[in-house]
Amino acid sequence: MIATLIMSAIVAAVAGLLIVPITSKTKEGDLKVKFKIQFFIFVFIVAFIATATIYYVLIIDQNWTLLWPVMIVLTALGAWSASGMERNIKGVLFLGSLGFGVYILAAPLFNANDKYTSAEMTQKVELKAFDETKTPASVPPKFARNKMKKAFSQVPNTSYYELGSLQIQKVNGEFVYIAPVEFSSFFKWTKGKVTPGYFKMSATDSSDNPKFIKSEMKYTTSSFLNKNVERHIRLENPTKIFYGEPQLEVDDNGKPYYIRSYGKFITARNGFDAEGIVMVDAKTGKSQTFVLKDVPAFIDGAVSPEAVSLQNSYFGNYVHGFWNSKFGKKDVKLPSDEGTEANVSPIFDENGDMYYFTDFTSPKEGVDSMLGYSLTNGRTGEATYYTGNQEEAYMDSQGALQIIEKKFIEKKWHGQMPIIYNFYGEASWLTPVLDSNGFLQNYFIVSAANPELSVSGATPNEALRQYKAILSRGGSSVNGSSKQEEATIKGKIVRVYKEQSGDFTTVSFMLDNKDNYSVSSEVVPLAIYLQEGDTVEVKYINSGEVFLPVKELVIEGLVKE
Repeated sequence: MIATLIMSAIVAAVAGLLIVPITSKTKEGDLKVKFKIQFFIFVFIVAFIATATIYYVLIIDQNWTLLWPVMIVLTALGAWSASGMERNIKGVLFLGSLGFGVYILAAPLFNANDKYTSAEMTQKVELKAFDETKTPASVPPKFARNKMKKAFSQVPNTSYYELGSLQIQKVNGEFVYIAPVEFSSFFKWTKGKVTPGYFKMSATDSSDNPKFIKSEMKYTTSSFLNKNVERHIRLENPTKIFYGEPQLEVDDNGKPYYIRSYGKFITARNGFDAEGIVMVDAKTGKSQTFVLKDVPAFIDGAVSPEAVSLQNSYFGNYVHGFWNSKFGKKDVKLPSDEGTEANVSPIFDENGDMYYFTDFTSPKEGVDSMLGYSLTNGRTGEATYYTGNQEEAYMDSQGALQIIEKKFIEKKWHGQMPIIYNFYGEASWLTPVLDSNGFLQNYFIVSAANPELSVSGATPNEALRQYKAILSRGGSSVNGSSKQEEATIKGKIVRVYKEQSGDFTTVSFMLDNKDNYSVSSEVVPLAIYLQEGDTVEVKYINSGEVFLPVKELVIEGLVKE
């Protein structure tokens, strides 16, 4: 706060010196020193109050470059009110301020190449194959938010609070959604002073119920005055350039912190390049600053999703400069706006590292083909752009959502959070499907290159099993599976379970060797007749899963399929 007051005093003093005609005399040759001192004091007080109020209320950075519009006005007033040499000097200052203003405003026209360089990505063809023994973080945030709202009765003094923004992260090795409890109004803040805690829910298991974690927070995004975490961060760091909203992260002990990304302008006051974070203890307000390479291990989203979205825009639009992005549009690719956070979707790889996913499409209207997709590391900001197989036309996220909408048109279901994966060597979209009330109904997988290859299942792993089956049936080698080997076994069935899945039946069975297998009636239609005691010969994919996917099945006594 002291730094803000000092900066306000400097601005007020400069305003007084520029507006008050210091050396100018009246026609009688009188300097009117007393009047000028009084006028200076008046200008100083008014400017000090106005500047301090603007800094405090708007929570803007306190760099002198932000004052260029003010300098233009002040120097213009000073040149107008002065005379003689003083007018000339202030006139020069006015022209300098005007020139600097033009430089600031024109920055986007000449710094496009610098923006592209700052956002340049490593390029690869395709993602590594997904390990089918894992479960992707595929619970959509809208569904998680709905469940948290229904569990809000766990919060003490419920009427004081409302649910804050969701943040996905890894806590103790588990992928979870975190959502703070926030004040619902100014008057609730004056009474409550602190929020009681936050909600936590699995990001991989849709059946998980939200748990309310008690952990008092005094500095939050919904608090007011100096307890507002955004204002608190600004007053502690008056000159830092921030981009993106403060986000809640919790450590492995469940202690909550708010973080915010800071960085530098690309040129003038335009563009942004992330450099680190400011981290605030939500209870005590203790503030710490870290460059990206030194960010604590429990922080997953050190680079804000807003900053990543901005970098994607630079990479996609400015490959050949500013004017090409507006007119020729050669090699321009537009980042998707289907992401769950600031047009990007946070996901985790098999090592537990968080990345922001975005797909890119053509600027040409009516085209739903994907030009590529990017993954940006949430901790370092390093990004990789995947071109995909150039011999195949990949469908973009919007196309995948349209297929879901058409498939479930009567039920009015829709997809959310489409993410592309390499499933068994096939670039594929995995999308949670929600009903009109925002509740999760199933998971939909569709090939990006062959939209006719699609399945849906109650869980991601069930959908994956079905997807592997139709890929195998369609002649795919499913060579993206690191563990897949075909094997054949003969045995007697000791347990059978059948479940309707869409237009087909999924048959799960156990042989007398105690191994479990799964097959869809779409792959083996006669599997619906399976019963305990049948002797079967099974050709399956030895994927290491609990239920091994069946490729072919022969039932003794029935015609071979």
